[in-house]
Amino acid sequence: MTEVLALVPARAGSKGLPGKNVRLLGGHPLIAWSVLAARSSSAVTRVICTTDSSEIAAVARTYGAETPFLRPAQIAGDDATDFMVFDHALKWLKENENYRPDIVVQLRPTTPFRGVGWISEAIARMVADSDISCIRTVTVAEKTPYKMWRLTPGNILKPLLEMSGIAEPFNMPRQALPEVYWHTGQLDVIRVNTILSGSMTGRRIIGFSVASESAVDIDTIDDFTIAEVKFAENMPLQLVTMADIAVNKS
Repeated sequence: MTEVLALVPARAGSKGLPGKNVRLLGGHPLIAWSVLAARSSSAVTRVICTTDSSEIAAVARTYGAETPFLRPAQIAGDDATDFMVFDHALKWLKENENYRPDIVVQLRPTTPFRGVGWISEAIARMVADSDISCIRTVTVAEKTPYKMWRLTPGNILKPLLEMSGIAEPFNMPRQALPEVYWHTGQLDVIRVNTILSGSMTGRRIIGFSVASESAVDIDTIDDFTIAEVKFAENMPLQLVTMADIAVNKS
């Protein structure tokens, strides 16, 4: 059996929206939606929240996550990378519990909208293909980077991207440019061997396409307001509930 660990990273020190991980969305703390999503998947073996906050840890436990450790301050600041956080968690679990999963699922609290079944489907894809190192949710980018610029000394504009055979892609109609995808952050599925080798993605990254309407990344109060509007309109269809856990775990 494939051992799958769902890891919910939730540090306390957000500057854009202080306390966002425990701020209420739809009557529940933001972090709850990621924990519930993990618990809804029959493919997930274990759910852990990695946080530097005892308050966040207590909330995560309320919704069914484990918190076997508090994250050290040196990997809980603005400069901490996903790799640092996941490397610490995996090494702590190995050293203290002799536990090592095969696959890790990253469920960021700041991207709460996920369809029921996404996690199990992505895990099944990875299990079926041993060459996949990582699966990431993506959606078509709203703005094409082929029309974006770098500002160089002297206020001279240089195109961000170039295209073979086309001298000025930035002057082309958007429809004539290659379709570009944005990593939404709603779901990342990663082989543990990939992380232990020093990467959060590895060499073969597979896209898991999702609707752009579900791709809300909460970093500011404006982002949170958008999430509240979507929740009130129709996004409960993209949120996992306790009822889904009861069905999928039976």
